Amino acid sequence: MSRVASKSGPCSGQLRVACAIFCVVSPLLGCNLPGKPGNDPEVPRPEAILSFDALYSENCAGCHGANGQGGPATDLANPEYQAWVDDASLRDVIASGRKSSLMPAFGLRHGGNLTDAQVDALVRGMRSSWAKGPALSGDAPPYHAASSGNASAGQAIYTAACARCHGPDARHAGPAGSILDGSFLALINAQTIRTTIVPGRPDIGQPDWHNLIPGRSLNDAEVTDVSAWLIAQAPPHPGHPYPSTPDIQPTTEHTGEQQPLSEKR
Repeated sequence: MSRVASKSGPCSGQLRVACAIFCVVSPLLGCNLPGKPGNDPEVPRPEAILSFDALYSENCAGCHGANGQGGPATDLANPEYQAWVDDASLRDVIASGRKSSLMPAFGLRHGGNLTDAQVDALVRGMRSSWAKGPALSGDAPPYHAASSGNASAGQAIYTAACARCHGPDARHAGPAGSILDGSFLALINAQTIRTTIVPGRPDIGQPDWHNLIPGRSLNDAEVTDVSAWLIAQAPPHPGHPYPSTPDIQPTTEHTGEQQPLSEKR
């Protein structure tokens, strides 16, 4: 009897009142009910992200700097660079990358993770953020070289235009550091050099093609030739700077001597 009575006691009445209040209030709360999911996913799908800031921060800032400059790669915020490179070339280098360089492909069709729409969003964002300078003068070398260049002729251009800052050879670095170092040359290609020479890199004090030789600008052929000469200085086997030596058997425990492997056999 006590159990039956408890079901109709004060607690039962309080429960009915609470349920009634909930039924009245819950429609008023609508989407604000605690724990109720919203209409949009809490984490957007990767391909749905079209914000330039988000895309640039995630994919570009690590090499090109948080604001397009100050990183180890091209100064994207340089107005001269933005005036020099056309939309098609900028889109291509983002989507397909650059062979024999550290620039990877970001387009889905080339093994990357960005859709065409996201690549376009990056191009538009770079233009709206950093394309603030006038077009380059008519004597500016084009973005793409017309030939592979004459490496032999490029050495004289290097001596005249580059050596005072970067040193005459790989053993003697200049105040701006050596660009003849084999490890450095193994990480770049001729287009990387061209992209540095023509618009320059004001973020690190690298002058443009107008100011490398006092009194005159470099022409297209000279930029192409010096780029070819620099690439020709890359070691045949990057990452192996030591001279080859005979195979040496590790020191034996008993004699402390080293034996050539050929004798051991």
